[in-house]
Amino acid sequence: MSFLDQYEAIVRLSVFAGIFLLMALLEIAMPRKQRVLSKGSRWITNISLVFIDTLALRLVMPILAVGMAHYASERGWGLLTLVDLPLWVEIIIAFLLLDMLIYAQHIAFHKIPILWRFHKVHHADRDLDVTSGARFHPVESVLSMAYKLVCIVLIGPAAFAVFLFEVVLNAASMFNHANVRLPLGLDRVVRLFIVTPDMHRVHHSIIERETNSNYSFFLTLWDRMFQTYTAQPEKGHDDMTIGLSEYQDSKPANLAWSLLVPFMRNADAQTKTGGNSVEERRPVLKSD
Repeated sequence: MSFLDQYEAIVRLSVFAGIFLLMALLEIAMPRKQRVLSKGSRWITNISLVFIDTLALRLVMPILAVGMAHYASERGWGLLTLVDLPLWVEIIIAFLLLDMLIYAQHIAFHKIPILWRFHKVHHADRDLDVTSGARFHPVESVLSMAYKLVCIVLIGPAAFAVFLFEVVLNAASMFNHANVRLPLGLDRVVRLFIVTPDMHRVHHSIIERETNSNYSFFLTLWDRMFQTYTAQPEKGHDDMTIGLSEYQDSKPANLAWSLLVPFMRNADAQTKTGGNSVEERRPVLKSD
């Protein structure tokens, strides 16, 4: 039995729990923005979505990412199986390709109306914190995994490369959604390579042109290369409004609403560009 067969679940859960706890503590010690909704209801909804997404993947998908990498490798599928490369080179190439393809998928979820219906659940969150990094509709989670499986079949990466990418991607999502104030000098250096909370927060702005930028999840390379990079929000991080203009109320903090909104008749209120259709409104600050 291989290392991945024995320890994949343990390592992934340990990294998830460790990064989650670290970011949650940093949010208390050095918060970037004041919240507009109570933390309690948001956290219950966002964490509940994690469990529902996990259940949906287990029920719907016959195989997940690392398993597909094993399956494809055994059958010689994918571009990387056609060449004999050192494992470390293969891991780097596979990681870069997967990260770029996830960037492309993110754009697709903004530009294609039927996909935006589900991705808007993520963007409707009116506060950003560590739980936002895992707030996705279960249909989006299943579609994202299906897309990832196709990418793995085409690339043919080593199973360890996929495992590493999955762990890093999950950790990065919690990091770059965290409500953490990094020193500006550190932020400037880190975002040369890796998406920071300040960089990704721009993507959750209520302003359409900002929403349609900073699509990268881990490496900032893709936003810079494909000219979708926006350095800072127009109104600054303290004054910017997060979320979607038509949902500047308490609904996004409700679990039932988050599950049902893609199927509501007004789910196309936002255009296929993933922009906002209603004039921006300044939220009312609330406390627990």
